[in-house]
Amino acid sequence: MTLDIDDARTVAMPSVQPPAAGRRRGARRFLRRLPVMIGLAILVIIVAYPLIWMLLGSFKTQSEFLSEPFWALPQQWNLDNYIEAFVDGGLGTYIRNSVIAVFPSIILIVLFGTAAGFALEVMVWRGRGVVLLMFLAGIMIPVQMILLPLFTIYFRLHLTGTLWPLIITYVAIGMPLTVFMMATYFRSVPREVFEAATIDGANIYRLFWSIGMPLVRNAIFTVALVQFFFIWNDLLVALTFVNTQDLRTIQVGLLNFTGQYGAIDYGPMFAGIAVNVVGTLILYLFLNQQVMKGLTAGSVKG
Repeated sequence: MTLDIDDARTVAMPSVQPPAAGRRRGARRFLRRLPVMIGLAILVIIVAYPLIWMLLGSFKTQSEFLSEPFWALPQQWNLDNYIEAFVDGGLGTYIRNSVIAVFPSIILIVLFGTAAGFALEVMVWRGRGVVLLMFLAGIMIPVQMILLPLFTIYFRLHLTGTLWPLIITYVAIGMPLTVFMMATYFRSVPREVFEAATIDGANIYRLFWSIGMPLVRNAIFTVALVQFFFIWNDLLVALTFVNTQDLRTIQVGLLNFTGQYGAIDYGPMFAGIAVNVVGTLILYLFLNQQVMKGLTAGSVKG
């Protein structure tokens, strides 16, 4: 079979797409992506606008809040509202109380919850299914139902006037969800890992500290961060058990920026809210990779 020169040239030369066809294909691709891009832009605006409005409001004076439009920029960019929030509003004391109440609670929740999850999924003993159901039942109990009985107990034990009621209540509320999540993560760990360690002579404590804890490290970060946001942003429990100004947490303390006859000092209040929100946002940005890994750790059986 022979080819003439024109046929050979036609075979050798690749077909070149006309520029107009490429532009049309690019335009169609752009039009297909346009609704998604518009939806993402709207979502970004919905999420970012309140944060930007809050940060701008933290630099405004009281007269600007009352006389200027809400979209107006601050006339002066200074830290007077932040200084007033810390000095006159006692924001530093509220942050200290929140740290004292939150971080010990998270440590106890993670330690006891991880140990309970390990015992319910790795250890074999009679009645562990019933115990897990009891923990799950604790998730369905509304917090509002236990506040009055707990307040009575704390009052009789002379614990009111301290931060211990907050720590004990936060640990009790956070345990059911933590136990359920940690049991799920331990379920994804292959049993052969613990069996091999047991054959090598590891006892139950070595299995927990040296084998179990490192394997669910990302899950622990996830659970700790979830509990941190829940406890740090709590208002109901703190407002119920805190009866003195010196023990107010940051969420209860922000209510203190209301002046006489209900007048609200907007500038320092927005400054305090900005400190609260930006601090937790920075913490999440530093730990988001561990959170993503932890969320997918228990989804597939290993």
